[in-house]
Amino acid sequence: MTSYSEFQRLTALLDRDGTHFLEAFDRQVHEQADRPALIHGDSGERLSFGELGRKTDYLAANLCARGIKHGDVVSVLTTDPLVSALAMIGIWKAAAIYAPVNFQYAGQLLSYTLNDAKPVVLIIDADLLPRVQTVANELTDLGQIVLIERDGSSSLAPRNSFRSLLEKAPRPQIDIAYSTLCSLIYTSGTTGPSKGVLHSHRWINQYTWLLRGRLSSDDVVYNDLPMYHVGGAYAAVVAGLWVGAEVWLWDRFSPHQFWPRIAQGSCTATILLDVMIPWLMGAPASETDRRNTLNKAHMQPLPVGHNAFARRFGIDSVSAGFGQTESGAPASMFIEECLDGTGTPADLYRGKSVERLRALATDAEIPVLAGPQVTRKAAMGLPLPFFDVTVLDERDEPCEPNIAGQWAIRPKIPGLLYEGYLGKPDKTVEANRNFWFHTGDSAVLGDDGLYYFLDRLGDRIRVRGENVSSVHVEEIIGGHPSVQMCAVVAIASARSDEDEIVAFIETVDGQLLDEQELRSYAEAQLPKFMRPWAYRFVEEIPRTPTNKIEKHKLRAQALETDQ
Repeated sequence: MTSYSEFQRLTALLDRDGTHFLEAFDRQVHEQADRPALIHGDSGERLSFGELGRKTDYLAANLCARGIKHGDVVSVLTTDPLVSALAMIGIWKAAAIYAPVNFQYAGQLLSYTLNDAKPVVLIIDADLLPRVQTVANELTDLGQIVLIERDGSSSLAPRNSFRSLLEKAPRPQIDIAYSTLCSLIYTSGTTGPSKGVLHSHRWINQYTWLLRGRLSSDDVVYNDLPMYHVGGAYAAVVAGLWVGAEVWLWDRFSPHQFWPRIAQGSCTATILLDVMIPWLMGAPASETDRRNTLNKAHMQPLPVGHNAFARRFGIDSVSAGFGQTESGAPASMFIEECLDGTGTPADLYRGKSVERLRALATDAEIPVLAGPQVTRKAAMGLPLPFFDVTVLDERDEPCEPNIAGQWAIRPKIPGLLYEGYLGKPDKTVEANRNFWFHTGDSAVLGDDGLYYFLDRLGDRIRVRGENVSSVHVEEIIGGHPSVQMCAVVAIASARSDEDEIVAFIETVDGQLLDEQELRSYAEAQLPKFMRPWAYRFVEEIPRTPTNKIEKHKLRAQALETDQ
């Protein structure tokens, strides 16, 4: 139980630069109105902090004029990250709930999400409207529709245009507290129906706390993650704007354009998901690779090759940890990658020094390690001071070190975790049983005292009485020089009562790989029970816009092929 004095200490620590985003953002608008805030790289459109502040004031006022009330849901369905960011902040200023929709959704996925969220207003790209019209008969409670048009002209009634939400109007005077609900983000739904996850402003505070602590107003944040994902919307955009940093937005990740984009914006910080790194490392090496402004990155899950990547491209420091739509970011670690001076050239370095970042990590009670020390994949580090964490067995009892179990989290002060699954109280209760939030992820406490992510529980494989982590198999097979990417799934065996492992292989461009060669490689590297039963060579492993591998699609493909 948290004592009163400890509660006060933790609350002050969490709120040291603002109790919620709007409080911090208003301060930045006041103090640096003329500095750039958001730049949309694909269109070239730019907004200063002052312009972003005014436009989102207008948006909030016009939403309220349409009848939006405290706690109402406003859904946003657009491929434009700048429009998403405008809508998000304006919705929050109206004390409403930002509910972005995956712009890939159509048919049943789209109708399910809209029926579940029940938005009072849907802000949508005009060219995506036909998707909604196609499922109109399945929609039960869709509110007003506001169209985003690209060509600058409109035959629409003004009330139906997104531009009407940006007409000048005074900001509504609405009290926002840390407990105010503000976010409804849907899980990826790769292992079952998507669940709408409700967040308060305090959740966003804790989720961005350490990431924004690594930033300053001298930084430039690069983001190519979609705005319906907590990583793009909150860990990148909100974290950057909170501290007054410039944020560059791109519609999607491009391995070929990544470094030119970094140069264009003089970007200093970004988030790199593990599947992005093989693409970037696959480019021919150059003596000028280190000659760029990117000096800090957050990598999740942490790849084995983080140090090689950082040293090649001169990234001085990396943060890693655990992040989830429900739990936020309860654990982290800090890795100093280039202590020998091989990091970002001094004339290109901007933002907090490595020494200041080290002090920040120490104050946050998380480990600071040198890059070569961290050799195990998916290290999560230790909990931030606001949380207790553990690894639980099937009876919700703590596991011994090196024994895999379910990663579980418990907050020390109110409002840190999600508020619940929208309309699914049974799922909320189930996930929060025995005073722990059960993440649905498998983890282990290592001999070094650090926690390590293993897999989604649904992705764990059982062969010959042994539990197999798909992450470990992917890591080993992915080490073959001709393998660009590997993803493994389990299917029920037609030959026994156990699972069979199917490995999907994406080869390096221009390289041929013989299946027998790969089998021999696996035989030399893996015990028999961990070796794939079948290999499937594919042009591209399916991934979401946030670069998560869509294993449900691979399972379906494996089952079709096996029949």
